[in-house]
Amino acid sequence: MSFWEKLLSAVAETATNALSGLVEAIRTIFEGDPETRRQVAFSVAVIALSAKMAKADGIVSEKEIDAFREIFQFPESEARNVARLYNLAKQDVAGYEAYADKLSGLCSSGAANCPVLENVLDGLFHIAKADGAVHEKELGFLADVGSIFRISEDQFMRIVERHVHVEGRDPYLVLGVSRDDDFPTIRRHYHSLVREHHPDRLVARGVPASFHAIANDRMARFNDAYAAIERELKAA
Repeated sequence: MSFWEKLLSAVAETATNALSGLVEAIRTIFEGDPETRRQVAFSVAVIALSAKMAKADGIVSEKEIDAFREIFQFPESEARNVARLYNLAKQDVAGYEAYADKLSGLCSSGAANCPVLENVLDGLFHIAKADGAVHEKELGFLADVGSIFRISEDQFMRIVERHVHVEGRDPYLVLGVSRDDDFPTIRRHYHSLVREHHPDRLVARGVPASFHAIANDRMARFNDAYAAIERELKAA
């Protein structure tokens, strides 16, 4: 049985039309399979937030739905199953805060700026900007979710910089370093980011492989920022 078939089977077994009920039921349904339980819980909550993210500006566009499909990268054979989940999420009366709170529990340590939750925010930004712009209500939605995720204000601004930039990305802000830092310091920080956010580390944190496109895109932004800073400092 595929991952998405397991997820849809969980929907059927809960006999509910609310994803909020499914999130709670997952703990029992997959009691003997903790890996699948983590991945299903993550996917359901992200699907719910994605659907509500797309509705934040009052319009769910085809481009936003396509962006949702890009971040999960599911096989075409599972398209109907995933569409059912997405439509269920759009109709669910539960607020996005409930799902954001469920996801925040993935970081049991309670520490701020959890990489898994940053990954989720990157995915939501990908959907928000699919129609060409991140609208004010969408940005407010993302800021609220970030607050529930315990993403600091400075870290949230670094995430925004990766996705919303009118005059080009500020590579220093993307990496979270200062223009006053020397290059060895910047290099150490860059390597630390690469280790912490490498896609290979996501599986152990309960993130499905189908969501790794977002992690790869974030790594590309880090690499581009580091290369830009290196060129600038060498030319100085």
